[in-house]
Amino acid sequence: MARPEASYEAAVPPRPACTYTSCYCEENVWKLCDYIRNQDRYPLEEFYAVFISNDKRMIPLWKQKSGHGDEPVVWDYHVILLHLSSGEENFIYDLDTVLPFPCPFDVYSVEAFRLDDSLRPEFHRKIRMIRADLYLKTFASDRSHMKDANGKWQKPPPPYPCIETAGPDPAKLICYQQDHWRKTLDRNQVLVKTQSPAATD
Repeated sequence: MARPEASYEAAVPPRPACTYTSCYCEENVWKLCDYIRNQDRYPLEEFYAVFISNDKRMIPLWKQKSGHGDEPVVWDYHVILLHLSSGEENFIYDLDTVLPFPCPFDVYSVEAFRLDDSLRPEFHRKIRMIRADLYLKTFASDRSHMKDANGKWQKPPPPYPCIETAGPDPAKLICYQQDHWRKTLDRNQVLVKTQSPAATD
């Protein structure tokens, strides 16, 4: 399996040292962005929070820690961090994958995304890229979407307080409903976007 290029220095600590809570990927990525901002090792504008979902809220991803063998995990949505590096490769930071951390974008695309062409239409992925600086300013979560109808947690929440910013209502920002998204891209458009130095939200 391919590893990050030798000259690339990871923007965050090794996976075990990162702030992580299972099933709270949007907060995990916010914490990664916050770390990168505070370290000032790379320009923050090189990083993007990448939301993956679709109309049916069913998106398959392979090489996930909660998967079994070569079977995909079907998430309602997933969030990863993309580094549009000034070097020769771009990188994905996904705390839920069994792939390297960080993982070269081309490897992650082939191993985790795979092709929509082989999937039924209801599983086709849509992607929204949000600049890390905007994500840090606008993301918030009261975690209400992780409670069932009786108010019980579906999955244990992170140990730290809810993330609060000056942004909009958290559930709306997470954009489960695709018509709330300001921009969506299919996988091929993302491949093109990662090759453009002028990528923006």
